[in-house]
Amino acid sequence: MVPLQSNSNVRVRLTVAEGATKTLTPAPTPGPTSGPTSGPTGQGVSKKRMKIGQLARKTGKTVRALHLYEEMGLLSPERSDGGFRLYGSDELARVYWISKLQDMGFKLSQIRGLLEAVAASTSAPEAMQGVRELFQSKLRDTREQIQKLLQLERDIAESLSYLEACRGCGEHSTKACVECGEERHGGIPEPKLVSGIHLNRAGIETSANTNPNPNSSPNEEASTP
Repeated sequence: MVPLQSNSNVRVRLTVAEGATKTLTPAPTPGPTSGPTSGPTGQGVSKKRMKIGQLARKTGKTVRALHLYEEMGLLSPERSDGGFRLYGSDELARVYWISKLQDMGFKLSQIRGLLEAVAASTSAPEAMQGVRELFQSKLRDTREQIQKLLQLERDIAESLSYLEACRGCGEHSTKACVECGEERHGGIPEPKLVSGIHLNRAGIETSANTNPNPNSSPNEEASTP
């Protein structure tokens, strides 16, 4: 028996018996498979794309809004062979970014201006400096708004505490509210959110100040120089 020697490029001769020989041909070595393989774009795999309806459902935007973004130059989708708009991860991130800036109070025209300013910058630091200044200004505005909301929260809570005493009020006429004082509300002063409700109170005080003499008629007061 002759030892078996294998080689991918040559045939192998094997002695069987009585000097007879038999030629064997090894099976071919599997080569690389054809067709797309997993990997980054540019290595046989196309980027995953979605149509406009899918992008709308994914982002919560309307199809009309996405069309508007394209008209304003905020989105630049590719086109399929059939003419359909195709969107990828870049466009998805852009739509989320637009939504975030809208939450910050930016209008679409301002967002477009921001992108145009970045594109027109002569250097990366210059472009990002403009973005940084814009965000710093928006941060100041946001903090001021937060302070206003906190004050409003305190005003509402104060008003609710004041109005809690009204639950046990036995008066049947709302005219009694005009004469209601702090003593009925646990010493809590009437909050500003409540004081503007009773306009009759202001009318009574105005009448008392403009007509100090109850016996005089309005015509007599009007003729007084």
